[in-house]
Amino acid sequence: MLDNTDTRILAALQNDAHLTAHQLGEILNLSPSQAGRRRQRLESEGYIQGYSARLDATKLGLQVQGFVQVQLGVHGPEQSASFARLVSTRPEITSAWTMTGEADYLLRVYCADLPALNALLHEVLLAHPAVARVQSQIVMDQLKRDAPLPT
Repeated sequence: MLDNTDTRILAALQNDAHLTAHQLGEILNLSPSQAGRRRQRLESEGYIQGYSARLDATKLGLQVQGFVQVQLGVHGPEQSASFARLVSTRPEITSAWTMTGEADYLLRVYCADLPALNALLHEVLLAHPAVARVQSQIVMDQLKRDAPLPT
């Protein structure tokens, strides 16, 4: 169970994962050792799953961000596992979800340009034997960056 101090630690770390135990302690009116122990507990209990850097896609040459809905033509455990393996091997696919509704999967993709997106759609996704249909939406502008989770 999380208390108010735990949720404040999580909020602070979502904004800046580089905070030291000393800095966390200052923010929360805790000693550095208390802040460090609480952080370690939140990590060990799985509330904090890891730390990563947020990169600028355009500076890395990834000019096209899109969402791709994928509908399978055949539904079964083998087809789902095979498609999941394909998704896990493609660096352009940065997130993937199984969905309810018409689409079976929603993929978030980053590509260098439109020809690269076209190749991903036609040569990779549609080439998979279980895939019946893909529908893509290209992001024109991102109004809100991936935000911290509400705590």
